[in-house]
Amino acid sequence: MGITESAGLILLGVAIVITYFAWRRIRLLREGGVHVALRSQFDDRGRGWHLGVGHYRGDSFAWFRVLSLGSGPNELISRDGLEIDARREPTGPEAYAMPVGAIVLRCRSASGEVEIAMGPDALTGFLSWLESSPPGRSIPWAS
Repeated sequence: MGITESAGLILLGVAIVITYFAWRRIRLLREGGVHVALRSQFDDRGRGWHLGVGHYRGDSFAWFRVLSLGSGPNELISRDGLEIDARREPTGPEAYAMPVGAIVLRCRSASGEVEIAMGPDALTGFLSWLESSPPGRSIPWAS
């Protein structure tokens, strides 16, 4: 096999992977997903953010990383015990990895802390989902 054929196969492989990522993102959004950036490891330099698509699944918020070959969610956040510790605007270095006009929520649950960044419309939906827990559960608010 020559260099031309090898280069062609590599380009074909890259095109297939890019097509898969685009198809997966469109499919997740068409199924009712929202654009969300998430990070579970915090640092002060704005690193660790990953773009993804979030889905509400009953009492869980399933987050799918955009650049992932897996078919299942990368993070599953349970509504039970989830509390919002703080809200803030994104800092300069981290704004590149977030949806436009995003607000950052620092959340705490039994499984640990996570920061979620989402635009105004997605934020309204997330807060409504969080408030609409079944009767008998406390509303997990903190500001």
